[in-house]
Amino acid sequence: MTARIVVTGKIPEAGLELLRTAGDVWAWDLAQQIPDDVRDAELADADVAVTLLTDRVDQTFLDAAPNLKLVANVAVGYNNIDVAACERRRVVVTNTPGVLTDATADLAMALILMSTRRLGEGERLIRSGTPWQWGMFMMLGVGLQHRQLGIIGMGGIGEALAQRARAFGMTVVYHNRRAVDADTEASLGARLVGLNELLDTSDVVSVNCPYGEATHHLIDAAALDRMKSSAFLVNTARGPIVDEAALVQALQTGEIAGAGLDVFEHEPAVHPGLIGLDNVVLVPHLGSATIETRSAMATLAARNVVEVLAGRQPVSPVSS
Repeated sequence: MTARIVVTGKIPEAGLELLRTAGDVWAWDLAQQIPDDVRDAELADADVAVTLLTDRVDQTFLDAAPNLKLVANVAVGYNNIDVAACERRRVVVTNTPGVLTDATADLAMALILMSTRRLGEGERLIRSGTPWQWGMFMMLGVGLQHRQLGIIGMGGIGEALAQRARAFGMTVVYHNRRAVDADTEASLGARLVGLNELLDTSDVVSVNCPYGEATHHLIDAAALDRMKSSAFLVNTARGPIVDEAALVQALQTGEIAGAGLDVFEHEPAVHPGLIGLDNVVLVPHLGSATIETRSAMATLAARNVVEVLAGRQPVSPVSS
């Protein structure tokens, strides 16, 4: 019997082509979110659900899909999925790690540069038509050379960011559940430190850890208070790791110098206090948004589907 594969959001054609080799594919092909009633009707006889990070795969989702064998998430993060509930129903969960590492690290580095050099503020000045004239003290930022980058979460993206930061002349410290191997530390010139030391001493703090109960509001008012008044915060991981209200307060009062955010606590909503601030750069979750990366993510998700439906182990499984 041919497997039925339901794709709950619009994905690149490369992924769809591979999925069609594994079963009958129904795919939502509009940019907006699939309505719940449409999704649930299609899931009723689905063997596989290919999901996006905007899908909440919870008990309601699983109840709508009694025959489900696999949830293939087209994202590296999977906080949108109740993995334990899936495991209780013997539903395999997969994600797409690795293929978005460079794109996300590139964006994190871009946010560091935009924040420290006030590039967003400068572009807004030009686009507003405000008269300006070059001067020695106009819109001064800070250089990165000999500054310290503190990376919270030294996985693949954190390591890739450290490589980029080193090329800009930064020193690197990191906080992680465990130390990376000695060769990697040596090649990156990186040093493992406690979170408080990282916050106390870093000129730029980059959030690159997974989101979960343990990291919810990891960067809260107390953490922001520990940071230097000259320091910058960058988040390309997940929005709720940062207490957005506390961040607004820190930016408004000069408790920290600035921030660059690709993700938001209540995405797609953005805290209204952030909108009017010149010392924060805001971009709409573009970490993996390159043509090559999004195609690679869709293809990896499809490879997981092919392997599971063939009775083999998935390429990139997730476990609770």
